[in-house]
Amino acid sequence: MAKKIRAVGLLSGGLDSTLAAKLVTEQGIEVIALNFTSPFCLCNQKGKCYSAEAAKQLGLQFKSIPKGKEYLKIIRHPPHGYGSAMNPCIDCRIFILKKAKKFAKSIGAKFIFTGEVLGERPMSQRIGAMKIIEKEAGLEGKLLRPLSARLLPPTEAEKKFWINREKLLAISGRRRKPQFELAKKFGINDYPCPSGGCLLTYKEFAAKVRDLFRHKRKVALIDIELLKIGRHFRFGQNKIIAGRNEQENKQLALLKQKSDFVFEVPNIGSPIVIMQGPKAKNAIVFAAQVALHYSDCKAAEAVVELKKEKSKNAKKLLVKKISAEEIEKMRINWF
Repeated sequence: MAKKIRAVGLLSGGLDSTLAAKLVTEQGIEVIALNFTSPFCLCNQKGKCYSAEAAKQLGLQFKSIPKGKEYLKIIRHPPHGYGSAMNPCIDCRIFILKKAKKFAKSIGAKFIFTGEVLGERPMSQRIGAMKIIEKEAGLEGKLLRPLSARLLPPTEAEKKFWINREKLLAISGRRRKPQFELAKKFGINDYPCPSGGCLLTYKEFAAKVRDLFRHKRKVALIDIELLKIGRHFRFGQNKIIAGRNEQENKQLALLKQKSDFVFEVPNIGSPIVIMQGPKAKNAIVFAAQVALHYSDCKAAEAVVELKKEKSKNAKKLLVKKISAEEIEKMRINWF
């Protein structure tokens, strides 16, 4: 028996990449599903990895690789710029495909494929952008896109008959009706990862990322995790974060740094508020007022407790309530 052709498929957990993997496996090719985890991904939330679920559903071997801290450098300075918000889509594809190429070589895979659809994404799935991505990733003429393959020049895998081009598809554009029909045909019912499952495409979140990069030279992954929690305010050089519910209060308590100040209105329903950066007096007062504003306290003036890591006793601050308008002026926004 001839040895099976092996291929690496980028599997996000979304419908397109799942269908692409199915099309390739239907031709008797051994597919290793490769997923790149990111703190910005909406497809790996609530402790469930949808790409792993999709691989299991298709009976594929699965490998997960974190994008890591080096990916933050790409987001801060993307050579090909951003999309609608802080999403460096072209540079992101180049980044992960370079890593995928190394992985494919290490396991003896003949080719790499993705679930990309020509014209579906305005930034990275235009024909010009696709050519740039292939070239800079070192995969020029070698990257297979099964869903749109017959609309694109034949790749090495097709020319060498590792895969039958005639059994690949010619899908294009943003309408997803062909994909839904194909999913029904293949009996693929669970594809929970949303289209555009990247937090960097959301302007509210992107505003927090932009603010973080502007005020912090060395950004760690824990800083990114904090961006997903609570209401965020900028008061001069100080970042102030207020929890919105009990779950976020617990997360803030776990993620706060030793140098952070913590504010809370005692003996009443209150958010946890943390303050990062230099401890300017007016910023401390504002952070206490944020805690009071979002607490259940109805009084116009109340005591807010300030806790420091090195101090056993909380400091009590008497502050006045300020208006929602004054609070909102300091909220980190896109514009």
